[in-house]
Amino acid sequence: MRLRNITGSREMIAANEYVIHDETACKGRWAEVFGNDRPIRLEIGTGKGRFLTELAAANPDVDYLGIEKYSSVLLRAVQKMEEPALPNLRFIRMDAEYICDVFAKGEIDRIYLNFSDPWPKDRHAKRRLPSRQFLERYAQILKEDGLVEFKTDNTDLFDFALEELKESAFELVSCTRDLHKDPLLMQGNVMTEYEEKFSSRGNPICKYVIRLKKAAP
Repeated sequence: MRLRNITGSREMIAANEYVIHDETACKGRWAEVFGNDRPIRLEIGTGKGRFLTELAAANPDVDYLGIEKYSSVLLRAVQKMEEPALPNLRFIRMDAEYICDVFAKGEIDRIYLNFSDPWPKDRHAKRRLPSRQFLERYAQILKEDGLVEFKTDNTDLFDFALEELKESAFELVSCTRDLHKDPLLMQGNVMTEYEEKFSSRGNPICKYVIRLKKAAP
């Protein structure tokens, strides 16, 4: 994806009340940030924010956080939810590599990975969000019954993601290689901008849901 830099986006993000600016100070205190003890769900790579904004509007009893690395992209997400403002949605501009510096053990209820950068070169495999390296990070911040939901139209990335599960603390809950023809997994499905574009072209959407393996009794 080619990113168009927006002049002043960093300054606008820094001044926005819906963006958390001292995220490491919130570690273990996210319930205080939101002012309640509701479940907290995290989208990594929130893009322009359509997915998370729709989820937050439809589920006022759940709190949502969106992580985005690029200011110009995050600015669009913030602008999307300002009218009307959603009290259960906040954003963080950061690199997902450092999520364990921002969230404590068991602080996150669910993680969403939507149409993540495939990083196609082999030497960049550990940067892929469904890689074993990132799965290890997710395991450190998820609740015991927490879930990770991953969607992509990239079949090579999906194959990679399934292989990486074998080397992780996670197990498969559900899986499909054609989401829009799977009535069970389509229940409550919220489309991202990419999902709408790719599915309109006839591209099948792959999805899995995974959870931490339960310890043996």
